Amino acid sequence: MQETMNHVSATLTSLKTTLVEFAVRYGFQILGASVIVLVGFKTAGYLTRMLDTWLEKKTTIDVALRSLIVRLLRFVVVGATIVIAAEKIGVPVASLIAGLGVAGVGIGLAMQGVLSNLIAGMTIFFLKPFRVGEYIDVLKEHGEVVDITLFSTTLRHTDQSLIVIPNRQIAGEILHNYGTKRQLDIEIGIAYASDIGKAIDVATETVLADPRVLKEPAPLIGVRKVGDSALTVSVRPWVPVPEYEQTLLGLYRAIFEAYRECGVDVPHPQREIRVIHAETGAARAALGAPVVKVN
Repeated sequence: MQETMNHVSATLTSLKTTLVEFAVRYGFQILGASVIVLVGFKTAGYLTRMLDTWLEKKTTIDVALRSLIVRLLRFVVVGATIVIAAEKIGVPVASLIAGLGVAGVGIGLAMQGVLSNLIAGMTIFFLKPFRVGEYIDVLKEHGEVVDITLFSTTLRHTDQSLIVIPNRQIAGEILHNYGTKRQLDIEIGIAYASDIGKAIDVATETVLADPRVLKEPAPLIGVRKVGDSALTVSVRPWVPVPEYEQTLLGLYRAIFEAYRECGVDVPHPQREIRVIHAETGAARAALGAPVVKVN
């Protein structure tokens, strides 16, 4: 028992001696490295906030590119901080960087898809085929652009669902950019006996009375189709992208109620059927032709 306790005591003494020697040899280096890391991260946050504020107030670059520049600055400052701190505690940084370079070749081969997204993201940032807030149609998907990162682009449908598309799928594809406004396509049928000029004037007044409708470009309103039982009045105003769905629903109701109030008839679908005279039917039967009966 005494021998075991002596062994434990010797072990603790040796461990204490080792810790003291480590603290004496590396303590100031670890303390210095910790201070460097703390100051570096604080500096990175301060510089990125300053740069973001300056870019927002003094330049006209879009939000996505501004965010990219700010992130790159933070990455550079934090990376430099880590390298300096590693050198402070005696890590062979040159050998470490060389090893990371060799490992990077294998990592690059394994992450070809990620790198493709990165390159495509840089292309989108600098060529600007679309911006945040614009409405686009690409790869049979459409929506308002709400976020652009180095790796993906996020669209929002009118039902508020989000679509995340890898940037490599967008680069090189045919893209339809509506910009920040969209054109509504409203069709309402009126009776043939209705006053066409009055119907167009009423629709125009109703559309222009809606504050969500843009005055420029001017709405396109006129007769678009001649149907079986009605003339189709086409109403095509432009509205801001966020107002598209609500304005579409609101104008359908407003135009229909305006037509009802001013006496423009909005007919139900109808079909005219002519019944052949009975004698004519008998004559056809005598000639061997089939007789069609209408109930």
